[in-house]
Order: sequence, then C-alpha cells, then structure tokens
Amino acid sequence: MTESVIVIDVGSGTQDILLYQPGKNLENCPKFIVPSRTQTVAAQIRKATVQGDEIFLYGHLMGGGASAVALKQHVSAGLKAFATPQAAVTFNDNLSLVEGMGIVLCEAAPQSATPIWMGDVDTRSLKQALEAFSLDYPLKAAVAVQDHGFSVTESNRTLRFRLWEEFVLQGGDLRGLVFTQDIPKVYTRMRALREIIPKAVVADTGTAALLGIMADHYVKPHLNQGILAVNIGNSHTLVAAIRGERVYGIVEHHTSMINIESLAKLIQRFQMTELTNAEIYEQGGHGATLHPEMRPGWDFVVVTGPRRSMAKPLNWYEAAPYGDMMLTGCFGILAGMGIA
Repeated sequence: MTESVIVIDVGSGTQDILLYQPGKNLENCPKFIVPSRTQTVAAQIRKATVQGDEIFLYGHLMGGGASAVALKQHVSAGLKAFATPQAAVTFNDNLSLVEGMGIVLCEAAPQSATPIWMGDVDTRSLKQALEAFSLDYPLKAAVAVQDHGFSVTESNRTLRFRLWEEFVLQGGDLRGLVFTQDIPKVYTRMRALREIIPKAVVADTGTAALLGIMADHYVKPHLNQGILAVNIGNSHTLVAAIRGERVYGIVEHHTSMINIESLAKLIQRFQMTELTNAEIYEQGGHGATLHPEMRPGWDFVVVTGPRRSMAKPLNWYEAAPYGDMMLTGCFGILAGMGIA
C-alpha cells in the first residue's frame, strides 16, 4: 500500500481511529480514541430533551444502542421526535414498529424541531481533527461497523447469527468478509456507510477484531495448532475457534449478560465442542455454531476488547497487536486488506 488510509473501528462506546501512513512504523502512526457516533447522537438528543425541544433525525442508518435509549427517553418525556425513513431504520428494520415507538416519519424537518444528523462516521469532524495536527485527510478509508443484517420479519440477533453460521459452514475465511467492492444486500449498515464514504473498504467489527487478534506477533505461531479468540466488547462478546486462516466455530453473546463464571463455563464447553446454539440463544445471546469438522482442544485462549479485564483471573493471553489493544480492530482491517 503506497497511500495513506484512515481506518475506523466503530464500537458502541468508542470509535477507534488509525491514520495509516506507509513507510512509517505502525506504532508511530497517529491514533485517536473518541466517543462513537451513537454516543454523540445520544448526547444531542438528551440535550434537546432537557431543553424541551422537538427533534428531527435525518441522514443515514447507523448503530443504535445509546442513541436508541436517549430517543425512547425523549419520547417518554412527552416530546415529539421526527425522522426520515432512512435514519429511522437505525432503530428497527420494520418502520411500522418505529412508528409504534412514537416516532413520526417525514422527509423534511418541521420548523419547530432541532435537526440531528445520523451516520456512523462524521467525515467533517475527522477532517477538522486531522487538520488541527497538520495532517492530510486520506483519499482512502476502511471502516468496521457491527452489521446485524436487514430483515423486516426476523429478529436482528437471529439473522446476525444465521449469517455467522453460513460463514462457518462455507469455509470460514475471514478475509472474505472484508469488502473492497460489492457489499451483500443484507448488510444495510455497511451499505449506509458507503453512502457517506463511497469507496470505503468495509467489514464487521467482529471480523476486524478476530483478524486483529491473528495479527498479534505472539499469537501467530499458535495459529497452526489452533486458538480460541475472545473479543469482550462494550456490548458484545465474540468467541471464535481459529486454525490457520479458517474459523471452525463462533459464539456471540451480549457482554452485559455474562460474568467471569459464565464466561469460563462457555469457553470450556466450546473447547469440548459441547456448546449448543440453543443454550446461548436462551441466555439472551446471539448463538453458537460449530463446524462438523471441529474437534475438542483449542487450549490457547487469547482475549482482547475494552472489557477484557473481566477475564483477567482466567490468565488468558491478552492480545495487543503492535502494542495497542484498543486498535486491535483497526489492525485487523489492515490485515484483511493485506497491509498489516
């Protein structure tokens, strides 16, 4: 790669940003850890709520989470909320359910409403931040977002895990989930990102985290024997059995629903290939899928993610590719592009 790339890993709490500059050690490339866009939008909604203002949400489909909570509180306070259909699908793929939340769908902002822009990446703010340090904004961008997939009838957690299951059964090549050209229609959040940055390389945050773990120099020698990669994020915990370049099994849960005891049990049952999709789903997680060729083992466990401290008593290896755990996803995207 001979050109600079801005790499952005969009999480529920933070967006982790790396300005890749060719010819420079990755450790010395500029880095930013800042609040994610859903946190920023949530703060704007809460400010309007306190001031008693109506709001108008416009722009693009993006991650919900904090912004969805703030929106519900705004409506519960008896204040009106308007949204374009393009922005409203942030809160549910079924727009009739969005209207059921008390959101009024419209294309233009009522004069009385405070406009709030929706989108996973605010390029204007990023350009201002880079310019403040005399840095040029790159022509090339690569972004990871968590995309549950689009379905009007199927729940997000069911659809998201069905997509993971298909991926495992079809060969489990993570680099095939780093999209440099066409994006499958089901991934509407990634496609919305392309509306903001038309030629961006895009991937799921889970894909980016796993590729980042694999890029850790201490982990690489263990890949031939197989590893269990654990990413404990602010919202989701993802576990994958990886041997060589292939994923043999995946488990995805909600971080808020697990603790050290349940996590240790989950890992043990996964190592023994005894874990079932039903038990994870019934606990409130997304699910578990194991390829028929997966065998017991997977003793080398690697952990990363902003909530990794939960696993410290388990003495797993803490991945920090290029010395920076918070940029694991960014380094993973670069690896998927054939750079890191």
